[in-house]
Parts: sequence; structure tokens; C-alpha cells
Amino acid sequence: MEERILKIAEEAALEAGKYAFSRIGSTVEISHKGARNNLVTDVDKASEKIIIGKVTEAFPGHGIVAEESGELLGSGYTWVIDPLDGTTNYAHAFPFFCVSIGVMKDGKPLVGVVYDPSRNELFSAVAGGGASLNGRKIKVSGIRYLEDSLIATGFAYNIDMKMENLGYLSRMLEISQAVRRAGSAALDLCYVACGRFDGFWEMGLNPWDTAAGSLVVMEAGGIVTTMQNSHFDIYARNIVATNGLIHSQVISTLKS
Repeated sequence: MEERILKIAEEAALEAGKYAFSRIGSTVEISHKGARNNLVTDVDKASEKIIIGKVTEAFPGHGIVAEESGELLGSGYTWVIDPLDGTTNYAHAFPFFCVSIGVMKDGKPLVGVVYDPSRNELFSAVAGGGASLNGRKIKVSGIRYLEDSLIATGFAYNIDMKMENLGYLSRMLEISQAVRRAGSAALDLCYVACGRFDGFWEMGLNPWDTAAGSLVVMEAGGIVTTMQNSHFDIYARNIVATNGLIHSQVISTLKS
């Protein structure tokens, strides 16, 4: 079952991602979800339709939690879908966005797939089976000290959370080698998994932002917790993901 779920997840991510990439830079219909800076495009919706169609055809009894369509109850397995993570980037033709598909079994992460069509990079993970990039095994970096680390973050749509994160950012800039803010939590997590980033933190997240990427990090040998260093699940509103070696340093810096 795991292999078939992974296969369908990868096929759905590739199809939806390639569709999104084919539309980048063309006329895209943009609207807003609540906050003026929380965008949604017709490509988000079409991409999600592609994914849900493949999932429901292959696994009609499975549940679905999707960013644009909401929740469809099912038994045992739940697909957590972000059809276009990094929509603001996409709307500006900035090539850092992806499709993210996580699959939970009885509430626990089972499969994670993240596809970046701009770089044609497919990140995949199965619980207990390791993580890969385009079929090759990946692992987190071996950096041991925060002062030598490249760290990533993201900013929530909520203005109060943005201002709070500025304080965290200031402290991290003082201690780390550098901090990047690229605009896609799912890809940031995968970059931790393959060693491009050494750590990542963000606030104000939703399940579809982290369901796939958090599993990819853990299966690549990293550690994922909340910012309070407590157990992480996909319904947590904040996250810290690192190579494990600098985890306590990142946590203490954020708490300081």
C-alpha cells in the first residue's frame, strides 16, 4: 500500500507542478483570502483539482485536507494537499514554489512528496524508508555550530506574527552565518533535508504547509519540533526543523 500511495502522490505532484510551470508568467487570475497579502490564483485551484482527481480515482475511501477545497472525511488515510506553496512567488514569476502532498495514516505521517517544477526536483519520503531527491537518497548537513549555519525562515500573513518574528530574525542574524527568506515553507523544509539549509523556523503555518516537508526532514536524519521544543504534529502553528546537530542552539536562540 505504501508503494502505491507514494506512486500516486508523486504522479499527482508531477502533473500538477508541470501544469503550474506551464502557466507561469502568463495571465493568471489573482484573488485574496482574508489578508490582502494572502493570494490565491486560478492555478492553485486547477492544480488542486488535478491532485484530488488522481487521489479520489485511486483511493476513493481516503480523506483529503486541501488548502483551497477544505476537508473531505475518509477512513484511515488522509491526504494533506498544498497545490501551490509559494503562491505570492508564483504570482510574480519568482521561481520558488512547489506542490506539496503529505499522506497521514491514523494521524501519523506516512508519505511526503514535494515537487519543485522550476528545478524539476522531486523530494520524496516514506516513514521508515528514508528520503530522496529525484530518486537519490538525501541527508541533512553535518554543520555543528549555529555560527556556521545557513538558516531559513518565513513570515506569516498575520501582522502581529510578522512583527514578533522580526525579533527572532534579529537574534538569528546576530548568531548564524546568514538567514534566508525564500517564501515556500515546504521547499525550505526540503532544503534542510538535503543540506542546503541547516535549519528553518516559521510561525503561523497550516497542516498543508508542513505535512510533506516535515517527514522529508525527519527521514533525512533531521529533527522537527515546535519553537517551544515540544513534539511536532502537522496541526502545530509553528515549526523548527534542523539537521539535529544545531537544534538546541536554534531553540535557545529563539527563546533568548
